[in-house]
Amino acid sequence: MRSINGKLLKDMFVSGANNLYNHYPEIDALNVFPVPDGDTGMNMNLTLTSGAKEVMNRGDEDVHAIAVTFSKGLLMGARGNSGVITSQIFRGFAQSLQGKKVIKVLDLADAFTNASNVAYQAVVRPVEGTILTVIRESSTALSEKVKEDMSIEKAMDILYSEAKASLKRTPDLLPVLKEVGVVDSGGTGLVTIIEGMRSAIKGVIIEKTAATSTEEKEVIFGAAANMENEDEFGYCTEFIMRLGPDATKKVFNENRFRSVLESRGNSIVLVTDEDIVKVHIHTLTPGVVLNYAQNYGEFLTLKIENMTEQHTKLHAGANEAETNQEPQKDYAMVSISSGSGLDELFTNIGVDQIVSGGQTMNPSTEDIVSAIRKCNAKDVFVFPNNGNIIMAAMQASDVLEGEIKVHVIPTKTIPQGISAASVFNPDADPEENEREMNDARSNVLSGAITYAIKDTSMNGVEVKKDYFMGINGKKIVCCNKEKMDTLYELIASMVTEDSYLISIYLGDDVKNIDQEAITSKLNELYPNCDVDIVVGNQPVYSFLLGVE
Repeated sequence: MRSINGKLLKDMFVSGANNLYNHYPEIDALNVFPVPDGDTGMNMNLTLTSGAKEVMNRGDEDVHAIAVTFSKGLLMGARGNSGVITSQIFRGFAQSLQGKKVIKVLDLADAFTNASNVAYQAVVRPVEGTILTVIRESSTALSEKVKEDMSIEKAMDILYSEAKASLKRTPDLLPVLKEVGVVDSGGTGLVTIIEGMRSAIKGVIIEKTAATSTEEKEVIFGAAANMENEDEFGYCTEFIMRLGPDATKKVFNENRFRSVLESRGNSIVLVTDEDIVKVHIHTLTPGVVLNYAQNYGEFLTLKIENMTEQHTKLHAGANEAETNQEPQKDYAMVSISSGSGLDELFTNIGVDQIVSGGQTMNPSTEDIVSAIRKCNAKDVFVFPNNGNIIMAAMQASDVLEGEIKVHVIPTKTIPQGISAASVFNPDADPEENEREMNDARSNVLSGAITYAIKDTSMNGVEVKKDYFMGINGKKIVCCNKEKMDTLYELIASMVTEDSYLISIYLGDDVKNIDQEAITSKLNELYPNCDVDIVVGNQPVYSFLLGVE
């Protein structure tokens, strides 16, 4: 084969996305930290699914048109750092094809080289031993080895082989990977995509596996799932799922599963019977719910009904008129949050729009763009509250450039976000508010407690499966069988002589804990610190901590 036309390029993209879909639980399992929110595979899967949906029904022969359409789908569906970087890789790929109707072998090499360059430019501080390394080394090798008379098949063989070799070397570049004994998860995702694209070149378009081919026909985009009227809005989603049956699936924990469902919808019924799970939920994001559930098993039955459509048709005209008549505000704030208590707290301190998401499910670029637009404000401050969401927030800012002035405050934790949003001053100009918010977030030490999903050793701490880990910033500092022992040990590692406030946000599994006993003990241990305990209802993390 000497060239790629638009139809074949579409097949390559779809095949790559399907291959990733079939393997994303395995990629999730490569998470370095032994926490129950390893979601690189999920984020990349949702990102690629968004791009594949955009090109699925396109019949263009023009490769540039197909590549741009795919790139835009990835851009708006990008979730997490891995998803955003992947979207940038294919953005660079598409840019290189401008003015071309077909892709010849030298064009293919140039496209992947530009893909690498654009991806690196999108990351402020590139880290080697990651997906960036894999795209750079594989594209460089292809560029060096490609010849004008080489077949497309041979070129893709080279790219795939070099990508696998680069992935194998990632532990040598990133010590934490070698310590835990895994290769980079994002790099694995990219190799999986390239493998699917290569398969299409060879005439075999990879399909979604039969057991998981129930494609989410509903839109996977969506902001907060806090619906005002659960009988009228969103999708009534029901499914029966068999847990397992293979080792790629995560261990099912009913309480955690219920907490995540509650963060994505309401009217929830969850019934478990040995290895069968039955779910009913009203949600704005059925695709996200289904993708999450599939971490644990495979669907036996599935039904989704749109409760919003009729209401939307009846009221669209009135709502549009009302929106158009509402004057634009000067300022607004948008915060990513997960848990009804945290949502309420952010709302009480003046946040205008809540985007549902966080450690377990990262929101997409489109989720954040939608929330910003709903604010109807000239200047909007966005608090990602998670290091894995900052890039998606920045990408949302780029999408809205020239339309709305977006200020992304790079908060990496919920406590940082609360502190930053609390100092907002409506009488100050945007630049002054941004400075004050950044100062506030930088003065917060953040910690978290969750259970370990596997045995490992990190930073000299022996981690045991199902024990509770204390995480100070990005470092695991302790691990105990009892979560309260972990709480006090973690706080001890965070408090200094200059500390004056300890904030504790209770997860859904500890919301009924004796707050007075905790406060009394901490007042005794740290008499110079005030103690503030809030029921956050967040899933996955029993405690979130902020020390100022």
